[in-house]
Amino acid sequence: MKRTAFLLIAILLPAFVTAQRALVLQTDFGTKDGAVAAMKGVAFGVSPAMPVFDLTHEIPPYNIWEAAYRLYQTATYWPAGTVFVSVIDPGVGSNRKSVVLLTKSGHYFVTPDNGTLTLVAEHLGIEALREIDESRNRLPGSGNSYTFHGRDVYAYTGARLAAGKIPFDSVGPLLTGAVVAIPYKKAQVSNNKASGNIPILDVQYGNVWTNIGEKELAALGIRYGDRIKISIYHENLFKHQSVIPFVTTFSAVQPGFALAYYNSLMQLSFAVNEDSFSGKYQIGSGPGWRVEIEKFK
Repeated sequence: MKRTAFLLIAILLPAFVTAQRALVLQTDFGTKDGAVAAMKGVAFGVSPAMPVFDLTHEIPPYNIWEAAYRLYQTATYWPAGTVFVSVIDPGVGSNRKSVVLLTKSGHYFVTPDNGTLTLVAEHLGIEALREIDESRNRLPGSGNSYTFHGRDVYAYTGARLAAGKIPFDSVGPLLTGAVVAIPYKKAQVSNNKASGNIPILDVQYGNVWTNIGEKELAALGIRYGDRIKISIYHENLFKHQSVIPFVTTFSAVQPGFALAYYNSLMQLSFAVNEDSFSGKYQIGSGPGWRVEIEKFK
């Protein structure tokens, strides 16, 4: 009898574990204290079998735009059904809404509606948006806590959704209309130039990423081996201009020389081989940074 019970558990347990969605956490908390561990503890309390992963906890403090980009950069490489909890929340305790977005790609995002959803809503589409009903979806006993919604509301709600403890329609009431969005420069081509935004830096190496993609370069007739003229602005102030080769990889130029290449999202980027482009030329990123490129003849 005991052997039969053991075999039954061995057969059913893998199915139980894989039935749970992955929970992926992103914050600006860092890992110097126990904040992230507290969120994971809440998730573990909801379901010890649920897989929990870290996207990053090194978003610069209060940088909602960077949080929005990291979700966009990462989400599509996770299977449909994955639940992302993103907590960059300078307005914690204010009247900003706490929401769960279901995208048309089937991914869930649990976050303040403060601009964090700008890019996933735009690129993955909005299937449905619900406001979190904290009377039902809040860590029991946390009602008098006002400054750690990442633990008390977002981690708890995200974990319950990922573990199948609640369906999406139990999150709270449906919201109509768009999410809060941060304005930025969309990529476009005009007068033999492509222009766009510098949304993010490849922070480990100092590479500069743009949102100008293959379509825009093709419209300008730019191919590998060509040279391109780049002009960079911050809030309409000129910051940098140079002519650099468009190549497949960093080693196509000598160490210390600049180059243009496609990053892992197939978007035009700038680097200095074995050095930092952003550091060398004092280039930043965010909605206020703009770039123009043209084929150099």
